[in-house]
Amino acid sequence: MKKILSLAVATVAILCVVSCGKLKPLTSENFTCNPSPLVEVGGAVDANITVTYPEKYFKKKAVITVTPVLVYATGETKAESVTYQGEKVKGNDASVSYKYGGTVTFKAHFDYIPEMAKSELYVEYVGTVGKKTYTFDRVKVADGVIATESMATAEQASAAYGADRFVKDTFDKYIATLIYQYQSTNLRSSESGKAEMKNVENMIKASKDEERRTFEGIEMVSTASPEGAVSLNERLAAGREKSSANYLNRFMKKAKVQGEITPEQVAEEWEGFKALVEKSNIQDKQLVLNVLSRISDPDQREAEIRNLSAAYKELAEEILPQLRYSKITATIKNIGLTDSEILDLLKTNPDSLTVEELLYAATLQKTDAEKLNTYRIATNRFPKDFRAANNTAQIYFKQGKYDEAEKIWKEIVAKDANNAQANLNLGLIALNKGEVAKAEALIGKAGSAEEYGEAIGTVLTRQGKYAQAIDAFGGKKCNNLAVAQICAGKYSDAKATLEGVAEKNATTYYLLAVVAARTNNSAAVESNLKQSVKLDASKKAAAQNDAEFAQYASVVAAL
Repeated sequence: MKKILSLAVATVAILCVVSCGKLKPLTSENFTCNPSPLVEVGGAVDANITVTYPEKYFKKKAVITVTPVLVYATGETKAESVTYQGEKVKGNDASVSYKYGGTVTFKAHFDYIPEMAKSELYVEYVGTVGKKTYTFDRVKVADGVIATESMATAEQASAAYGADRFVKDTFDKYIATLIYQYQSTNLRSSESGKAEMKNVENMIKASKDEERRTFEGIEMVSTASPEGAVSLNERLAAGREKSSANYLNRFMKKAKVQGEITPEQVAEEWEGFKALVEKSNIQDKQLVLNVLSRISDPDQREAEIRNLSAAYKELAEEILPQLRYSKITATIKNIGLTDSEILDLLKTNPDSLTVEELLYAATLQKTDAEKLNTYRIATNRFPKDFRAANNTAQIYFKQGKYDEAEKIWKEIVAKDANNAQANLNLGLIALNKGEVAKAEALIGKAGSAEEYGEAIGTVLTRQGKYAQAIDAFGGKKCNNLAVAQICAGKYSDAKATLEGVAEKNATTYYLLAVVAARTNNSAAVESNLKQSVKLDASKKAAAQNDAEFAQYASVVAAL
């Protein structure tokens, strides 16, 4: 009996030594990471780290604290630690079996900074068993960080532009309506001689002697009121057209002007009839309108309206006479300044130019210095118009003079808090500073700006909302859309977008290289990186530190 008891005690002692003994180091085989390599999404680097503890590893009285550490050239960042405990530890941490081991998964979160682009993820862990502490060497679990999302930048977006409304040639319309009598096609002298017709004639004649005005021609619509048979009304409309055209041809021959008459006939002017009835105060107006909406056949319409005897008399006296006409519309073209004339006046007499002409003149300039000088003139002459100042800041933004640009846009918003263009552009300034939430708020005020879709699409890309971003861009072929498409795994779409970019730059070719890397096209990786570096030498260092090209180290080294 004593021997049995002694054996049992010895067995327990042995188990205690095993289960309470020394902790051994783990290796990289005990860790997995997803994703690997790490990826930046929405300004953050998140990873799910899984630790597999072997059987009889996790001592029953052990406590192990695990800390993910992202290490990069200029330093390191630690994520929140996670603690696990053995089966006999009294605590609130997750427990791991000694006999069977176990698998645990936890999340590591890092706020992304550019230095993390070339980095390594390690896990450091410290264990205690009773009063004994074990500190082990860090274990590498992943490389990082693919930060392609961060290539969607404010610099690659289009700042909102204050467009000119300059129109080179304008057109004046002069109108006269010649009224005919019931079932008549004879043009009365009282109509051809009335003031509005004489005004048309005088404008046409005057254009002969004006250097920058020219007579373009006449449009003429001839109608019949919607009563009687359709065939009769067609003849009446045709007859009125002929008599009015004859009068106009005689006038133009006598005035020695040339111009084409473009005729149109409306046999039964039901739309005009309806409009006049709606505006009138005639008795039973609503009954007439009901007939018009209910019946489409013209003969049946007329018969129904005639049955409204009380209303028909008022229609015959007040409405129908107004529908027996030929409407004359003469067009006079005002010839605007040519591009060379505008540029000459900009040098010799800028005060003679309107704000629209000045803004347009800036678009004709070839250099930023010339554009800035033109916008300076426009701002001084028209200080209440924000567009010249906005476009000045846009040039500064393009040149990388962000402080100068921001100052001007803030001045515009100080005068008009809801100015769409300035708010959008301040949003790009915020995005350039990494203030994504502020950028979203400012750009949100700029829905009416033409560049809104591209700007908000860029913000959404930086927030990791790739599908929403792609929709927001609206198909505009630009580098930032391609970034969203790459991050969403739409590589063929991204390639098509980049190939369609009108003004390709170093970033365009760099992104084409990223697409090629993700689709295992080594030749395209090499050719596009070479073109990117040719346009911007700094892209070589970027590629060397970019996890996108981890499998193409020899290609990158040869750039």
